[in-house]
Amino acid sequence: MILNELEAIGIKNSSEIFHNLDYAELIEHELKNGEVKQTKTGATTVDTGIFTGRSPKDKYFVEQDPSKKYIAWGDVNKPVSKEIFEELLLLTKNQLSEKSLYVTDVFCGSSKASKRSVRFVTELAWQSHFVKNMFIRPTAGELAKFKPEFTVLNACKVVNDKWKEHGLNSEVFVMFDVEENIAIIGGTYYGGEMKKGIFSMMNYWLPLEGKMAMHCSANVGKDGDTALFFGLSGTGKTTLSTDPNRALIGDDEHGWDDDGVFNFEGGCYAKVINLDGKSEPEIYGAIKTDALLENVVTYGEGEVDYEDDSKTENTRVSYPIEHIQNHVESLQAGHPKNIIFLSADAFGVLPPVSKLSKEQAMYYFLSGYTAKVAGTERGVTEPVATFSACFGEAFLPLHPTEYAKLLGEKIDKYGVNVYLVNTGWTGGGYGVGKRMSIKDTRTCINSILDGSINESEFRVTNTFRLSVPNTLADLSTSVLFPREAWPNDAEFIETRDRLAQMFIDNFKKYQTEDSEFDFSEAGPKIGS
Repeated sequence: MILNELEAIGIKNSSEIFHNLDYAELIEHELKNGEVKQTKTGATTVDTGIFTGRSPKDKYFVEQDPSKKYIAWGDVNKPVSKEIFEELLLLTKNQLSEKSLYVTDVFCGSSKASKRSVRFVTELAWQSHFVKNMFIRPTAGELAKFKPEFTVLNACKVVNDKWKEHGLNSEVFVMFDVEENIAIIGGTYYGGEMKKGIFSMMNYWLPLEGKMAMHCSANVGKDGDTALFFGLSGTGKTTLSTDPNRALIGDDEHGWDDDGVFNFEGGCYAKVINLDGKSEPEIYGAIKTDALLENVVTYGEGEVDYEDDSKTENTRVSYPIEHIQNHVESLQAGHPKNIIFLSADAFGVLPPVSKLSKEQAMYYFLSGYTAKVAGTERGVTEPVATFSACFGEAFLPLHPTEYAKLLGEKIDKYGVNVYLVNTGWTGGGYGVGKRMSIKDTRTCINSILDGSINESEFRVTNTFRLSVPNTLADLSTSVLFPREAWPNDAEFIETRDRLAQMFIDNFKKYQTEDSEFDFSEAGPKIGS
């Protein structure tokens, strides 16, 4: 059956097809093939070669009707002709023909009304293991009648030698034909291309159906109150949503339809650089049999050195969500009560917690702000503001305002509270001030989730015009209002206004004549 299905799409003369192997079989194949090593905890570890992260400059969509009318073309979504795609599709199929292949069938989306069935075809057992971890694993009954709605052909061992002639970025290619429901990957072994590729497609499909696709983590309390945590890398999204008092829905990708919030995935993909069992016991404990580590350094009898970044700072682990004891089995929950935007402000001027109006929520959602600090990237010697629309611009095929419009509609419909939480610096910028303590940030988060933040009166700050509680549990006013913690008021004002101008300049791209709406009035105003 599966042989015929592969031949129907142009993959010929497969020597062996390993279809939907279980974990034990996959690990046996990985070890036998020499693809992985086994660690002391039973997890396997793989090196992904020269690519230890995604290749966003090598991502393309076929430019064709009708999808070309919806895709926001630019640096994130680059067009490729149907002719070039077909040429590379043939290259991909030829690479996968006459080989032993691993075929893995999964679901993306735990909501019955919104899920998609996806088939992955790979040459490597560990890549099959990766997608089995990351996506939702069908039951035996569901596999018996599985029909893929989208197919990913991963020919990581082949490269495009004609990339210059094709006018592409490099010999690597990650390409999507939306109309034919197929994606092809070549030149990179990195597993995250498969995960984020399908996330990009969900970000295309769902909004066209009036449903939200979101780069966020989510959890739910004992009373059924759902919370969403949006944030870029380094803001604490995974850490703060992993709460012993609340059940985890998921740590990275979610949808929001008429039935509520639902996880796209069936696993977690956590960074493990400097992972410590005391500070992050849930993630540390999840690294056991069936977990798959990437690009970590091992020594001795399968010991892992989580502090060693000699291969990459982007060391990671994928594991089935069942490895987190306190998770929601259905991977779904009701409509959110609270939405939290996490920003690590390395300039040290944003308050630790602010309550946002709907208009401010749209503004900060479209801004998607955090700050990189010295040492995170080569050449970064002082804080650098980073703006990523909707806290995930790299994965948005549609224009960012399409997602903001949906968010605004849902905030109105379900009466959702929205907050901005700064997990960055206070009392001065990076190198002068200090990082917000996890304890203080947890106090802010807990006050949002239990509603006690609303017992306080709020004060509106200058310039950013954010509503900050006058009192909150045992937090001092110098924590709640960063200006009071700066030793030099003039330096605070200069830094605050500099960051405000960065926000203003970034938001100008949403203020065109054909803009459906303009939320710039909800942003900072220098001199106010």
